[in-house]
Amino acid sequence: MKKYIVLCAGLCLALAMTSCKSSESAYKKAYEKAKQYDTQAQQTAQPAYEEPAVVAPVQTTAANQARKVDNYDNVSVRQEKVAVVSGNGLKAFSVVVGSFGLQSNAEGLQQRLKSAGYDAQIVKNEDRNMFRVVAATFDNKADAARSRDQFREQEAYKDAWLLSKQ
Repeated sequence: MKKYIVLCAGLCLALAMTSCKSSESAYKKAYEKAKQYDTQAQQTAQPAYEEPAVVAPVQTTAANQARKVDNYDNVSVRQEKVAVVSGNGLKAFSVVVGSFGLQSNAEGLQQRLKSAGYDAQIVKNEDRNMFRVVAATFDNKADAARSRDQFREQEAYKDAWLLSKQ
């Protein structure tokens, strides 16, 4: 009985393997059809007319005469609800050069800035529980952005950013 079961299983396996075999002629027909379609597409294609590119004349300017255009309207400003801890009060836009979790660290940076001649202030963001050290404060965005850029040129304040109080 076992012999018959093994013989039937082998026969079924052999039939299954031979019936799934793809014929080579089917692949050949598909290849020829694709090749024929490709040659027809090449024969019917018209050469496209390309208009010559219009090139504006190049005007050269010396490097020392080049005009730098600043677009301070697109400068990002972070808005936060802050309260003055130490200082004279903030104007519309402020340059922040440090953020600390401890007030003593913020006071240390404030003293360094004051000794360098800046009117540094400390403000606190209650939502984040952070003390921000403001190096300068301005009425308009352009002046604040220029000041921020000057601070960023110094290695110690390369992460300076603009703050607008809510």
